[in-house]
Amino acid sequence: MIQKIAKNIPMPKVDLKAKPYHLSDEDIQWVRDTISGMTDEERIGQLFINLFFFGEDKFSGNNFTNKELLEKYHIGGARYQGGTSEQVQDLINSLQKDSKIPLLVAANCDAGGNGAMNDGTYVAAAAMCEASGDEQVAFDAGYVSGREEHAIGVNWNFDPCVDILKNWRNTIVNTRAYGTNAETVIKHTNAYIKGLTESNIGVCIKHWPGDGTEERDQHLVMGVNELSVEEWEESFGQVYGNHIENGVHSIMAGHIALPEYQKALVPELEDKDILPATLAPELLNGLLKGKLGFNGLVLTDASHMLGMTAAMKREEYVPQAIAAGCDMFLFFNNIDEDFNFMLNGYKNGIITEERLQDALERILGFKAALGLHKAQKDGTILRTREDLQVVGCEDHMERATQAADKGITLVKNTLNQLPIRPETHKRIRLYFLEGEKGGIYEGDSKTLDFIVAELTRRGFEVTVNDGNTRVKGSTLTYREEVDAALVFANVVGYGAENNYRIRWKTAMSNEVPWYVHEVPTVFVSLNFTTHLTDVPMVKCYINAYKDSEITIKAVIDKIMGESEFKGTPNENVWCGKWDTRL
Repeated sequence: MIQKIAKNIPMPKVDLKAKPYHLSDEDIQWVRDTISGMTDEERIGQLFINLFFFGEDKFSGNNFTNKELLEKYHIGGARYQGGTSEQVQDLINSLQKDSKIPLLVAANCDAGGNGAMNDGTYVAAAAMCEASGDEQVAFDAGYVSGREEHAIGVNWNFDPCVDILKNWRNTIVNTRAYGTNAETVIKHTNAYIKGLTESNIGVCIKHWPGDGTEERDQHLVMGVNELSVEEWEESFGQVYGNHIENGVHSIMAGHIALPEYQKALVPELEDKDILPATLAPELLNGLLKGKLGFNGLVLTDASHMLGMTAAMKREEYVPQAIAAGCDMFLFFNNIDEDFNFMLNGYKNGIITEERLQDALERILGFKAALGLHKAQKDGTILRTREDLQVVGCEDHMERATQAADKGITLVKNTLNQLPIRPETHKRIRLYFLEGEKGGIYEGDSKTLDFIVAELTRRGFEVTVNDGNTRVKGSTLTYREEVDAALVFANVVGYGAENNYRIRWKTAMSNEVPWYVHEVPTVFVSLNFTTHLTDVPMVKCYINAYKDSEITIKAVIDKIMGESEFKGTPNENVWCGKWDTRL
């Protein structure tokens, strides 16, 4: 069905002189000469973005090095997982040295340089930007992201997230969405991009055609944006239209369907024919590149996600993603297998010569727009240790401090239980709630240890609760021994369940908030903003958005009354329930 539809929908051709490229005749000549000089294998390789891991001498269990990977598979882009600033800089320098054509190298910086390296500077998550109401916070997040990415050699940022958080149950973009309506998202993402592009970093917005309307996770199922044509055009359509008009370089297609719009574009589509945007030409060529006039580069979201894998055989969807209108394919599964799936798709006509040429012009045009071809020639594409001086510099830390001050949000304090100070509430019972276990976002003791140390430094006597038991003991004794309870929730994760909620350590654990009427109780969320659905009985609730040391210090300042709360919550924090407001 997909090929039939693809043939019926015109494929818009790229214009390298128009936005977002604005290439000179000389740059366009480089693009076309480079493409014409490639072998079929080199052309196919440019379509792929590979994921690199640290600590592996050989690539993903295969018997070849990173240099050999570049020579054999000719990848067009790279991303990586983890690493310190020095490790990442060394990796990127080595990749650029060994690559015949300069690489697009991407990172996920949605809140600061911490998205690009382990020692990068966190400034503010999107939800904190929204809560602050101040475009300067979003600008600073983008500015620091760009400066620290540039220092290590990253030239492409897979953010900002331009999704709209319409459904409070959605934990995929809970803290990554800048608002609950198009106007707010546009305001803050424009500011973020303005800050980011001061460092000549390529911009990628996501997740086309829009996440945030449902609660499911595209890592596990195909996402579905259920909005009608009119509802979509008045919300997500406004957001994408704004960024396309402003000349955004690239857009990441999510494994998300938009069935009402897809059926309006192709009336013969039935429910069984609906595919995610990454495989749907009506959404890529028809709506995005056609009706909205996007002239830039489209890439898939990660290809191991079930939102894509559940659509058809991998052998089919690897080339079909490009045939449908995506220009780059994010991540290999088995590198040799996927490469040949794509190559055979081209040889068998699934990817036409016209479609491949257009994709390659968009890819190399993007590289030329960033000046990578010239930087490779004169050596400035490589970074030095001196460049790393901006990572965690005083200016970046100050911007992070200001963001925390402006964004941390007192959602409710209905019993007026603040401030909590050692002079009045010296003995603290500390409850620490965690999220994912055994996954890539499993926490360690670092955050808890820092909270304990910081409270102790402020003069509190802290006892960490053992939540692995049901024993609560005497309530009168508890009241005699505890002056106040502080609950810090650091629930983080994705890809293991569709919706992340508080998970108590054991059934009816003694950490459940049975004590809210015994002693003053303050609940602090260090990530998700909608925990009140699980703890509506808590009378003092704070959203802090991140477990960074700067954020933790700032939230303790505010709990102690040494700094006022300045953030403003959106309606989603109440989770659509009346009792969460009490």
